[in-house]
Amino acid sequence: MVHSPTAAHFFSDALNCIYSSHIHYNRLVMIISDENGAPTKLEGKFQAIVVCFILGLGNLLAWNSMLTIGDYYYKLFPRYHPSRVFTVVYQPFALGTMIILAYNESRINTRLRNLTGYTIFFASALLVLVLDLATSGKGGIAPFIVLCALCGCFGVADAHVQGGMVGDLSLMCPEFIQSYLAGLAASGVIASGLRLFTKACFEKSDNGLRKGAMIFLAISTFFELVCIILYAIYLPKLPIIKYYRSKAALEGSKTVSADLAVAGIQNETNEEVGFDAKQQERLNNKQLFLQNIDYAADLFLTYVLSLSIFPGFLYENTGSHQPGTWYALVLIAIFNIFDLLSRYIPLIPWLKLESRKGILIVVLSRFLLIPAFYFTAKYGEQGWMIMLVSFLGLTNGYLTVCVLTVAPKGYKGPEQNALGNLLVLFLLCGLFAGVALGWSWLIGKSRF
Repeated sequence: MVHSPTAAHFFSDALNCIYSSHIHYNRLVMIISDENGAPTKLEGKFQAIVVCFILGLGNLLAWNSMLTIGDYYYKLFPRYHPSRVFTVVYQPFALGTMIILAYNESRINTRLRNLTGYTIFFASALLVLVLDLATSGKGGIAPFIVLCALCGCFGVADAHVQGGMVGDLSLMCPEFIQSYLAGLAASGVIASGLRLFTKACFEKSDNGLRKGAMIFLAISTFFELVCIILYAIYLPKLPIIKYYRSKAALEGSKTVSADLAVAGIQNETNEEVGFDAKQQERLNNKQLFLQNIDYAADLFLTYVLSLSIFPGFLYENTGSHQPGTWYALVLIAIFNIFDLLSRYIPLIPWLKLESRKGILIVVLSRFLLIPAFYFTAKYGEQGWMIMLVSFLGLTNGYLTVCVLTVAPKGYKGPEQNALGNLLVLFLLCGLFAGVALGWSWLIGKSRF
């Protein structure tokens, strides 16, 4: 006897289909993408953007705290040019470490690299605090040498974190790297804001500068610990982060394997998606550099100019003005605020500069700021100096985001990671050259 199909049979088949789809959802979602290559139906993008911002904060908060309490160190070490010396010590360690890491980036465990960097930041910030407590805030050559050594540790940590994070985020969506870069700038804004607040609170109290510095260092130390926890535990488990790292692993990247293991993904992608060994083929570092030499030059020249003026020139070469000891702090805060705001401008599509020639023209045009700063410091009023510092910060942040979000487009995951490391290397080269050239302002200081 043949039974005709009933509504119950159709209902049962539909339920089975839905159940089957649910079982395979997590497996399929890792390989579904839209036309632009962005993941669909994956959660955690907003959370990832927030975490990237916080990790950017942690990258430079401790170091910016050291620079922002420069007035305290100028009081302790008036003959040693602390702001300039600290940056001169910091940069060779950052640059040397970054050269080694960039050369070996394809063989380095990115998770271990970033955690090492944040741990060094935490330990160094804690030791700066302990040093001041141990010496009771006294100056002298010995504490100054120890501080210089800790600045070198900050440089080593920066090379680990900045290169590692930019490389890792370069293989993800542009919003992540933009948020991370905004966090870098926000660290300066927060440091400047806290410095102005503590200066106002403790200016008339005994040892007011030292009390403010202690608050700074304590906050920085705690914040570095928060970054370690977020990167180690929370970030790798976000679905959208899993997607991008799995995609990079499929394209041959080995740097993401440790983070995937933490997220519970171990060599499953290749088995389930029909892995092709040819996908591991990638451009080498020399080829990537030659194809992006203009972007590397853009970052190098941008930071040569910015660091030749900020912060040393603003502390020592702007002359005496009505705000007195507040003047340099206000200028530092203005630079940091505009640097932060400008990093959000590229989020507006029609304001984002993507033309390679256009970016290079803007970068070269910024060098007109050198004579502008010289003559303004010598003859101009403080309002003109504030305007120039604002423009310096505005162009610095804007160009950084434009270059680092546009350059990785069109490359595979391993190539994007390598290119991110190369671009950060040239950024640090620019920082180092800028800090060294900043000393040239002292040649004509007696004429200001």
